[in-house]
Amino acid sequence: MFLLAGLGTVFAGFPARAADLDAGGLTFRDFAINDNGASFNRGVDPIIAGGPNQVSSRVAVVDSAQGFARVQFGSIKVELALPLGWQATEDWERGVAYSLDKHYRLIIWRVDFAFEGVKDAEHYAATKSGSITARRPSVQAQARKLGDGTFLIVYENVPKGQGDSETRTVFDLVMQRPGNPKEGILMTLGVPTSDTARGLKLLALLKQNIRINW
Repeated sequence: MFLLAGLGTVFAGFPARAADLDAGGLTFRDFAINDNGASFNRGVDPIIAGGPNQVSSRVAVVDSAQGFARVQFGSIKVELALPLGWQATEDWERGVAYSLDKHYRLIIWRVDFAFEGVKDAEHYAATKSGSITARRPSVQAQARKLGDGTFLIVYENVPKGQGDSETRTVFDLVMQRPGNPKEGILMTLGVPTSDTARGLKLLALLKQNIRINW
């Protein structure tokens, strides 16, 4: 729950049949600290990373001109472009990444929809958002199916966690494996409420640059 914490205006002006997320002209450079990828070689913070079994993920490419590094999460067979200045770790079931100030925090993992007791990505999105709002009545959730079949869920008014100065907005992006509705990828990005608009644009960049080895 360290990601959770703010949404009412997120979908305002968001097309009902949007083809995809839109970075709005922003690039990874708008979120990066240009350190030539040095941050990814720092030691793992076990508290923010999720525990002592986390290890640093492998950096495949550093593109200083574009402001990102391509990081391979070997345990889940996903390669993700992340802003320079971030850190990335993983364990046997998930990848974790976060900004230097830890205000932006991301988790990505594979989902077995049948194991979760749902039939596909749409059922999973509805079940998860309903479960969270039932447990935390103050949290508001809205979902939208994108043109490519992925599902975006936005949680608003999520309580701040340890070290946070304000409530947070959390984005869930549920991606279903092509040709197999029983498997998918869940990418969760949590940001401060005041950065909701920027966070949605970063999510667009992350989605546009993800590589999944299904």
